[in-house]
Amino acid sequence: MYPYNFYNNSVFGLYRMNIPYTFPPQHQDKKPGIESIMIPKPISDDPSYIGSGKLNNKIAIITGGDSGIGRAVSIAYAKEGADLTIVYLSEREDGDAQETKNIVEKYGRKALLIRGDLSKEDFCKKVVDETMKTYGKIDILVNNCATAYLDPDITKLSNNELLDIFGTNVFSYFYMASHAVKHMKSGSSIINTCSILAFEPFEKLIAYSASKGAVVSFTKSLAKQLAPKGIRVNAVAPTYTWTPLIPSTYSNEEDVVSLGKYATMGRAAQPFEISPTFVFLASNVCAGYLTGEVIMFN
Repeated sequence: MYPYNFYNNSVFGLYRMNIPYTFPPQHQDKKPGIESIMIPKPISDDPSYIGSGKLNNKIAIITGGDSGIGRAVSIAYAKEGADLTIVYLSEREDGDAQETKNIVEKYGRKALLIRGDLSKEDFCKKVVDETMKTYGKIDILVNNCATAYLDPDITKLSNNELLDIFGTNVFSYFYMASHAVKHMKSGSSIINTCSILAFEPFEKLIAYSASKGAVVSFTKSLAKQLAPKGIRVNAVAPTYTWTPLIPSTYSNEEDVVSLGKYATMGRAAQPFEISPTFVFLASNVCAGYLTGEVIMFN
C-alpha cells in the first residue's frame, strides 16, 4: 500500500471523496503520458456536479481532450449539453481517448475523436474542417494541449525540445484559433489553458513557463481583436494538477511524490476541480461580458 495522505472533501458538504496529498513515485518515458496507468488515476468526474444546460446544443473542440484537465472539461461540457470534438496525440487507437468518449456518450452527448499532431497547421485545419463536416458549427474552442521538458540547465536545452514545447503549447493555439474563428459567430468563446507558472515560473521548467507566458499575451491580444465580433477569449491558469503531463515530465520520481505541496491548498489539484471554470467561461449566461481575463489557481 502506498502512503497517501487523504483530504476528505466531504467536510464541504459535497460527498465522500478522498483526494491524495501525495503520490507514489512514478515516471513515464513516453509523452504526453497515459492516464490509465497512473497511480492513482486522476479524478476527472465529479459525481456531485449535475449539469443545468449551460451549454445545451453547443459544439466544442477540446485539444488534449483525452486525459487530464481536457478529459475533465470534456465530461463537464457533456453534462452541460455540448457535443464535442476531442483531439489527442497518442499513437494508440484506443486507450485514454476512447475512455473519454465512452464517458461523454454515457452522459448522452456525442464525441468525435481526431488523432494527430497539433503543432502542425495542416492538422489543425483538418480538425476544424472535420468538426464542421460532422456538426455544422463551432461554438467553443478549448486550446488545452501541452507538453513539457525539464530544463534545469538552459545550456543543455535542445532545439527539438524547445520547438516541441512552443509548437504544442503556443503555435497550436494560434493555428486552431485562426481556422476555428472563421466559423464562429457572436456568442462563441475561445478558452486557453495557461498555467500558474506563467506568473510564478519554475526554474527547472523555463521553456514551459515561457510558453505559458506567451499564452497569457495571446489571450489578451486576441480578446481585443475578436471583441467587435462578439467572440470572447479567456484563459485558465491551473496550479500543479495531477495529470499525465506530470509523470511524463519529471524524471526525478520524488518530484512527483510532493507535487503541489507549495500550492495554497497544500496539495495538487485534481482535474475535476479545474473543469467547472471552463464551463463558466464558455457560458454566455455566466460570463457573457468577460473577455481577456485569466482565472488563476494558486
